Amino acid sequence: MTDHSILQLSKAVFPAMGAQPFHRTYYDVLDRFAQGQIRRLIVTMPPQHGKSHGSSVLLPAYLLGLDPDRKIAIASYSSSLANRFNRRVQRIIDTPEYAEMFPHTRIKTSSSQGSYIRTADHVEIIDHEGELFSVGREGPLTGNRVDTFILDDLYKDAMEANSPIVRENCWEWYTSVVRTRMHNDSSELIVFTRWHQEDLIGTIAEHEDVVEFTSMDQIATLPEDAWLHLNFEAIKTSEATPLDPRPKSEALWPERHSARLLMKKRLLDPPQFECMYQGHPTPAEGLLYGAQLQVYSSIPLSTTCRANYTDTADTGEDYLCSVCYEVGQDDGLVYITDVVYTTEPMEITERAVAQMLTDNDTREAFIESNNGGRGFARAVGDIVPHVKIDWFHQSDNKEARILTNSASVIHRIRFPADWATRWPQFHHHLTTYRRLYRANRWHDAADVLTGIVELEARRGKRPKIII
Repeated sequence: MTDHSILQLSKAVFPAMGAQPFHRTYYDVLDRFAQGQIRRLIVTMPPQHGKSHGSSVLLPAYLLGLDPDRKIAIASYSSSLANRFNRRVQRIIDTPEYAEMFPHTRIKTSSSQGSYIRTADHVEIIDHEGELFSVGREGPLTGNRVDTFILDDLYKDAMEANSPIVRENCWEWYTSVVRTRMHNDSSELIVFTRWHQEDLIGTIAEHEDVVEFTSMDQIATLPEDAWLHLNFEAIKTSEATPLDPRPKSEALWPERHSARLLMKKRLLDPPQFECMYQGHPTPAEGLLYGAQLQVYSSIPLSTTCRANYTDTADTGEDYLCSVCYEVGQDDGLVYITDVVYTTEPMEITERAVAQMLTDNDTREAFIESNNGGRGFARAVGDIVPHVKIDWFHQSDNKEARILTNSASVIHRIRFPADWATRWPQFHHHLTTYRRLYRANRWHDAADVLTGIVELEARRGKRPKIII
């Protein structure tokens, strides 16, 4: 273990730059990578959150400080960007603060220091074998051994990432250039803002073992050739972990990118937001609903019912989904009025659903009795005896039901205009729900909407809808 850390280096050479809690975690992970505890690492992070500053500026300088004989290569989508990282690393090494921390790591500052190389794309460490290369995607590294390879944003933008030709060329370059420059003890860091499911990270995951990185304890038991993948979501939607203990719905860097600002960005293009900001790429062409789900600005004065449909969670990781709605008397459209969508235990959700039924003046609630739903229905009924509770068993195939009724969901159901901010996880799971059923982790929201359109069709309240 070294006496220094990347965080200490950052404070020394960038004293005005503060570090958020997630930066400290990020730097701690990079420390362990630099010290050899992690050999293959993937980090995904939203734009403008400091990923490149840590991985492609501080880390190379730190690595050369720890080991002046190390050979490092930085690659990006263009040689100009990779060279920019290289120059920033050189400027760090030139500082007196760096020299005090790592006195044995020096680079050429004058012609009197002989034939050592110092250019924008290649710098050598004086009196040592260490050097830093920078190269653009698909650029050559002929004859150069690489001890540590840092791959930072190999796609310039969505247009590049959405091009099968660019993705294929990137993969070919990675296998024929990057991998061939490495040896048994080489380390790899891939740091991306994701753009597409089949980008380099996605393709690696198809061929090699990639493990979700949630706790430092995983390092000791990781298989030798496996990757650790640390993903920082811009808005926390997954469960809290030791490496990212944020509660759900909290922004990663609220002082710079607030949850309110991020939700506005999500509304503009949900699939793109999931790629870039959440690290969950989903091809738009494979979405079942996508951006086709429709909103309303007001509910008709005349409605035929105020009802609720609830599906309790199948397992501890699944969501209870309870949706209140009204049906327009003239248009037959289903207007969603309120939602409870949570993984909280039943002792909490029973009261939350009961309160929602009261707040929405719901007259009748339909609750699936599968997986403890009957007990849930009875408990809710005891809290709100004024609501008629109907529980029933759903035995039809879920996949077939969701796919068959997807057009009815799109054409008949309407959501409040602000539903993305009112129920962000519900919105996320619906707008990114895949047509390929097994590609989805959660089916709860889609299942409930399917149940609503099936129920209203059976109840005979579906007039002809002009689409």
